[in-house]
Amino acid sequence: MIHAAPMQDFQPFLAPAKINLFLHITGQRADGYHLLQTVFRLLDFYDTIYLKPTKTSAIKRVNTVAGVPETQDLCVRAATLLQQYAKCPLGVEIFVEKKIPMGGGLGGGSSDAATVLLALNQLWKLNLSRTQLLSLGLQLGADVPFFIYGTNAWAEGVGEQLHAIALRDAYYVVLTPNAHVSTAQIFANKQLTKNTIPKTMSDFSGASNFGAGNLSTGFKNDLEKVVCDNYPPVLACLTWLKQFGDARMSGSGASVFLEVASDKIATEICNQKPSNIKGFVAKGLNQHPLISFCE
Repeated sequence: MIHAAPMQDFQPFLAPAKINLFLHITGQRADGYHLLQTVFRLLDFYDTIYLKPTKTSAIKRVNTVAGVPETQDLCVRAATLLQQYAKCPLGVEIFVEKKIPMGGGLGGGSSDAATVLLALNQLWKLNLSRTQLLSLGLQLGADVPFFIYGTNAWAEGVGEQLHAIALRDAYYVVLTPNAHVSTAQIFANKQLTKNTIPKTMSDFSGASNFGAGNLSTGFKNDLEKVVCDNYPPVLACLTWLKQFGDARMSGSGASVFLEVASDKIATEICNQKPSNIKGFVAKGLNQHPLISFCE
């Protein structure tokens, strides 16, 4: 449930969604973490984080977020981690306005956490470097560093090895079926293959130059089949969207997306979606709105 956002003394900061244009699992480390390759793309669809610095050391969320207790909220955890790392005596009140579907593979929670780190670095006048914030972000989750990195990225390792990648302008239809996919269960599924042959960034860039709507041939989401086999609503949603082009699942789902050439095409498709599926249209971003908040 979204409450009316408070305005007095709170400053708003945007937290963009992301999609994975593909996701390959190339191996597994001894500690259980999966090795992957992916391209993260920022979208102009946002949560908004409202922050009010305080002179006390207290960090608190001032609104309710359905299904997310305050102690587990990545925004609160990010602020606490930053405060402890920088030995900052100040505190903050946090109001979270959610638009990005939760549990959809669109990075909402990770993006919110990154926005808190970036914004408080400014508001608390900490002057931490991007490298320092990236290290803190990784402690919160594998996707958090991408949002701190600030541009679309080719990612490897567990998602923390990031390289800037230029992507063409494109629009996206993003649909989220009524299913909550357990990322841990998908990665633990015995059907999941973990031996996709690693590719290079130039392989992806070379295969992508065919115009919007033609994502790179030979690049796919290795989690997609396992999710579709276990979550019929995801399969149904993906099947519906595939009638319009090369639709794919983002991350571990449940959200699926289709890249198209224009806002008009994306809107026309989104307007036809089944009534039991949530959806939105977004344009790909080239950089994070808070990219200038650290160096």
